Amino acid sequence: MRRLPDRTTRSTPDRSVRQVTQEVIMQFNLATEPWIPVLRQQGQVAQVSLQTALLDAHKIQSLVPPIPTMVPALLRQVLLPVTLHALGAPRSPDEWQRRFAQGQFSTVQQEELRSYLLQEHLDDLDLLSTTRPFAQVAELTATNNETKPTSLLMPGVASGNNVPLFSALTEADTPELTPAEAALWLLHTHCWDTAAIKTGAKGDPQVKAGKTTGNPTGPLGQLGVIVPMGRTLYETLILNQPYRYDGLATADRPHWAAATEKYPLLPGETDARTPQWSTRAPRGEMDLMTWQSRRIRLIPANTPDGIRITSVVVSAGDRLENTPEYEPHTAWTCTAKPAAGRPPQRPRRHLSGRSAWQGLDTLLALALPTDGDGRYTSVLLRQIGELEAEGHLPPGYPLRLATYGLEYGNQSAVVENAITDSMPLPTASLAAENSDVRAALLEAAGQADRASRATDRLLMDLRRAGGGEPLPRDKGNRPSQRLLYTLDPSMRLLLAQLRDVGDDIDLLEEEMTQWETTAWRAAWSLAEQLLVSAPPQAFGGRDSKEGTFRTALAERGLRSALYAVFPRAAEARRLPTEVTTP
Repeated sequence: MRRLPDRTTRSTPDRSVRQVTQEVIMQFNLATEPWIPVLRQQGQVAQVSLQTALLDAHKIQSLVPPIPTMVPALLRQVLLPVTLHALGAPRSPDEWQRRFAQGQFSTVQQEELRSYLLQEHLDDLDLLSTTRPFAQVAELTATNNETKPTSLLMPGVASGNNVPLFSALTEADTPELTPAEAALWLLHTHCWDTAAIKTGAKGDPQVKAGKTTGNPTGPLGQLGVIVPMGRTLYETLILNQPYRYDGLATADRPHWAAATEKYPLLPGETDARTPQWSTRAPRGEMDLMTWQSRRIRLIPANTPDGIRITSVVVSAGDRLENTPEYEPHTAWTCTAKPAAGRPPQRPRRHLSGRSAWQGLDTLLALALPTDGDGRYTSVLLRQIGELEAEGHLPPGYPLRLATYGLEYGNQSAVVENAITDSMPLPTASLAAENSDVRAALLEAAGQADRASRATDRLLMDLRRAGGGEPLPRDKGNRPSQRLLYTLDPSMRLLLAQLRDVGDDIDLLEEEMTQWETTAWRAAWSLAEQLLVSAPPQAFGGRDSKEGTFRTALAERGLRSALYAVFPRAAEARRLPTEVTTP
């Protein structure tokens, strides 16, 4: 953050009274100022500039912003589009492999990135510019001339209708943000903002009664975001680049290059640096990733602590017609007969309370459903599978998947919950439909689900045996949730172990047997707690129109279910114990 020297202007008509005004020119250029929180390979946490984040991407392990949902915002709003716009997308799997195998940007690529950031677009990356501030509208003004506190950008802080249960601040508090903090929240708002009514802006012809209604959430709020992660930030950037045989669309560009001689506005398109907005289709990947879903103005002030963002204006921004099928960071629900006006593919969203591995059936859905409805995994995971099948990834590459989502409530006007997770995923499971590793992972995830439902049935049977009624579907503390929570570390261990099995079927079977044995023990340990807690009258049980229920029958039913769910562990239990006689 730089402050240029003060400029002093003197009024000369009356020399006995000098009028002195001081103007502090505020600048914070994202290309050169530290603002991106990263974890270096040596384990140090630091803030770096956009230039450093890219040029030293091979020395950075990961992004570590204040909240996890800022990670995809940083990747999509700046890091990936800068890389794609400056260097272009890989045009083939072979070119993708060459970039990946480099392990870092080459000398030539680093010079191209420097030129892009420090010469071609340096002025476009100034957060506090008075004429073209980054991702904002200069002099954006509400129709009532009012501004809002910076908490409007922060879902975890009370603001308007958004009243989080656990917040250290109230709406009366006005947090002051450093430019670095404000930059992160600015990008997060463009990606995840709620669908609440927005302040009407002067110069927006679509304002009604000082407001804009019908706003959708930010683009990422409509997705269940899935981000492939590598061992370094550099590998993560390459893993998130789609290869395009024809290159990126000629008209595609990030928002900071829009409305220029090279990228003039298309019919029906509005300039994101003005209060006006439109509903349209994106030009391509870079336009989609840097989508300006809001019109925002950060209002800085010179405080005793330095330059701070003290208030904001947030109004309506561009709206997507539909999420395009080339959206790289989501899985899909495919509908054979969509409703009129709806596309056949819709983004899938993550469910609150479910671990990422519980959605393996979707993550590993490699084939587009042709008959009937179904699921389909993301563009990038399909690409990784193709690269794995063609030998373009190192054997046993330690791919990690990060998932992000927000759960909205009350007409998507408030944020109720953040959904984030991370897990290892064997790349072999993405290589083919008939992959042994893929089949094993789907089997294990299905086993966890079936075993958890068996423990729920045990509880219901014990309640009936004791003279009670089953729990309603949407109420009560269910043992299935406790079992899935208990199995979580074992499932993640299995995911990591299967990275290295290769074509060794015996090793695969050994790992699956170990998983089943562990899962069986966990399920039975939970069952024992339920059996011990059953009331005495459950032993004798009772007869009803639904059948006969007693403790012994409930226990036998669970044992039968576990034998069916875990065949390898069941076989190990059936094997006779070898006794060696002297």
